[in-house]
Amino acid sequence: MGEKGKKCKAISKSQSAVKEHKEQLERLQKKDPEFYQYLQEHGKDLLTFDDEDIDDDVDMEDAETQLDHEIHQHDISEEEGKPSKTVLLAAMVDSWCNSIRQDGRLSAVRSLMKAFRTACHYGDDTGEDSSAKFTVMSSGVFNKIMLFALSEMDRILRKLLNLPASGGKKETINELMNTKQWKSYNHLVKSYLGNALHVLNQMTDTKMISFTLRRLQYSSVFLAAFPNLLRKYIKVALHFWGTGGGTLPVVSFLFLRDLCVRLGSDCLDECFRGVYKAYVLNCHFVNAVKLQHIQFLANCVIELIRVDLPTAYQHAFVFIRQLAMLLRDALNMKTKEAFRKVYEWKFINCLELWTGAICSYSSEADFKPLAYPLTQIISGVARLVPTARYFALRLRCVRMLNRIAASTGTFIPVSMLLLDMLEMKELNRPPTGGVGKAVDLRTTLKTSKPILKTRAFQEACVIAVVEELAEHLAQWSYSVAFFEFSFIPAVRLRSFCKSNKVERFRKEMRHLIRQDEKKMGTSPLSQYVVILRQRAQQRNDSMMESSVLVGEKSAVFGSKLDQVPGSDEEDDIRNEDGASVFSSSWFPGGDSRAKPPKEEEEEKNKKNKKNKNKKRMEQDEGVGEDEDIVEDLVLSSDEDASLSNSPSTGDDENEERLGIRQQSKKQKHKNLSKKSLRSHANKSKKRKRAH
Repeated sequence: MGEKGKKCKAISKSQSAVKEHKEQLERLQKKDPEFYQYLQEHGKDLLTFDDEDIDDDVDMEDAETQLDHEIHQHDISEEEGKPSKTVLLAAMVDSWCNSIRQDGRLSAVRSLMKAFRTACHYGDDTGEDSSAKFTVMSSGVFNKIMLFALSEMDRILRKLLNLPASGGKKETINELMNTKQWKSYNHLVKSYLGNALHVLNQMTDTKMISFTLRRLQYSSVFLAAFPNLLRKYIKVALHFWGTGGGTLPVVSFLFLRDLCVRLGSDCLDECFRGVYKAYVLNCHFVNAVKLQHIQFLANCVIELIRVDLPTAYQHAFVFIRQLAMLLRDALNMKTKEAFRKVYEWKFINCLELWTGAICSYSSEADFKPLAYPLTQIISGVARLVPTARYFALRLRCVRMLNRIAASTGTFIPVSMLLLDMLEMKELNRPPTGGVGKAVDLRTTLKTSKPILKTRAFQEACVIAVVEELAEHLAQWSYSVAFFEFSFIPAVRLRSFCKSNKVERFRKEMRHLIRQDEKKMGTSPLSQYVVILRQRAQQRNDSMMESSVLVGEKSAVFGSKLDQVPGSDEEDDIRNEDGASVFSSSWFPGGDSRAKPPKEEEEEKNKKNKKNKNKKRMEQDEGVGEDEDIVEDLVLSSDEDASLSNSPSTGDDENEERLGIRQQSKKQKHKNLSKKSLRSHANKSKKRKRAH
């Protein structure tokens, strides 16, 4: 009766506290209605004061009371021989652990759970609580209890409830709640989870918290039976995820993701809202150190979205709509306060988050429709305040638009945003602020006026513009419309090169323009055509080298046909070549040397002064003679081909044929020389007659 009286007294106190709190809220609503409305919009949890927390505490007290009663019935004989009932010794813990490992004694489990509760609440201001069985312990005993309970309790509970050794879903727990095993042992499950949650809130060491969360993750499926505990675990995990150090954020996120996978709709909505709010709270300010942490948080949010895309789409739509409303207010009101809400890190990082989400799930039908409204918002933010002080912010917007375009395969016109920056006066006048320090555009939204005048800022902006413009053009370099939409950027870049006096900037732009030309031939098809041309040239070269012996010089001769004489200088060159040919010691029918007469030298000098019409006639005659020579060469090659195609009868015959072939070559050269000499003599006679 005493325990029931205490329980009733606790319930009455809780109910009176609830009533008093409600009366305070009513008075607040009458006294300060504006503040009460603010709480309704931004702090509904403070107004929706419910009896869930009181009920949860009462349920925990019921579980502990039942556990105390069972321990009193089963373990009273073991406690009689001990010197003190308030001292928890290491030998007692070892005996319970051994009993659980060996034969799974239920009484040992109950005693261990009571010790676990004492360890989790150790140091709390409990007053004179007569129900506390153990009140004194050392650090060694505390460590033993915590380590064994967190490592083995999940296996013990699953064995008592006839569940698989690992895993499980919400449906499994719903079916289990209708069984006898659950009615017998659910108080052990609730005591374990409730006390572990209490000690999590008391811990300060990140390694200890990480280990506790990792072990509790195996038992997270049991939270489906305790909605109040589930809600508290989500809040604790979100807090550690956003503010923890070391590996704690990773462990906390894995705990949250496991809850969403196993419990589904029971915690999805709360987890989605919670992670987004925690992300926003952690991205108010950005520096080089915090940038990496913000990127990690964004990656976690994107990964959590993967669990349920349809549900995540509903939340993403609401959050993106909130960003659009802020931008609309800034465009309509045009006040500093409205601009500040848009041009701050919180707003920009939210855009970065949803850009990453859409890029990750652009192929999913549930998420791709969000690409268009987000693109419109980003474009509006980039054009909201078109001044040089917000160059860094505009570049971030362009970078986000390029990412969306690349992932969705949609053309987004960003070149004008970049080219307009190049035409601003801050980048076209000499820097008056000196060299300045290096500017990190990743951690900057608004640039101060002194930095605008430095050389470092100009270089950072121009290089960033070139990079993003090249990224934009490269995405569509193989499109049939590439020439059309790259024409205007190319023209404006050339204009920048002409107007800007800074050589290093002009060099960057000229290099970008050259990469935009078709003559570079960097496309795969152009490279393939080059390979085909090289292969054809190699094939032609090999054919020239493997030609028949008599005609092996024909390719060289054929190349000379392109150089048909058409001027006086070419006639002189031909005459000089003829003079060098006929200056040899060879003479038909004898071995004597032939010396050119003086008359021929005079005729050579007079030839340069002849009429052009006669020269053309002589030229036609010369071409006809050349054609005869070509025919002789063709016939000789045919004869050689017939010789080479004849069947061989032995090495001796091959040698004889080789000798005959060489003799025939000499004879052909003689015939060619005779014919050339006769034609030259005929020309000389005609010239004399003309004189």
